[in-house]
Formats: sequence, structure tokens, C-alpha cells
Amino acid sequence: MNISDYAIIHKSWNGIEIEIRWNPDHIAFDDGTGMAHLEIESIKPARAPLPMTETGYRSHFTPPSDIYRYGGAEAFVDAWLRDAAQSAAWRCTQQVSQQLALF
Repeated sequence: MNISDYAIIHKSWNGIEIEIRWNPDHIAFDDGTGMAHLEIESIKPARAPLPMTETGYRSHFTPPSDIYRYGGAEAFVDAWLRDAAQSAAWRCTQQVSQQLALF
């Protein structure tokens, strides 16, 4: 992997700064098909949980057409965040993070 092969997109989501790294041509197969690579990482606060990852980092391999269908990597990540933020697990994570600790 060479980082120069990746497009890098910075965005803010719910007060979390996110870096999206996108390489549509990560793997080329002999039959002419390929696999894209998408990385999502929360960078401020560092490795803050996101709806699709408790660790603040997610690596995702997919056919590039799946990403293009949404209009590109940023739009795909936006849709993924919206969808995953509806999960019961994420709502629970949000509630816990908003409660004050006594100790």
C-alpha cells in the first residue's frame, strides 16, 4: 500500500473530525475486475468511536461500483454513518458517553 495512491478527504461528523482514505484501484484481478479500499478514521478526538466502529478506525474492501453508486467515497461514508447511527448499539454508546461519571 502506498498512501499516495489514496484520495484523502477530511470532514466533520457530529463534532468528530474524520479522515477518509479512498483507493478505487487497490486490487486488480486477472479477470479485469478489481477491489477498492476505503479507510475511515476519527482523528479529532483521536480514534473516537463512530457508529460503524468502536475503535475509531474501519478498513473496508468493496467493488468500486458500490462506492460510485452513492456518488463517491464521502457520500458513501455519509450514508454509512447515517444508517449505522440508527442502531441500538450506537444509541447506547451515545447515552453512556453523555452521562457523567461519579468516580
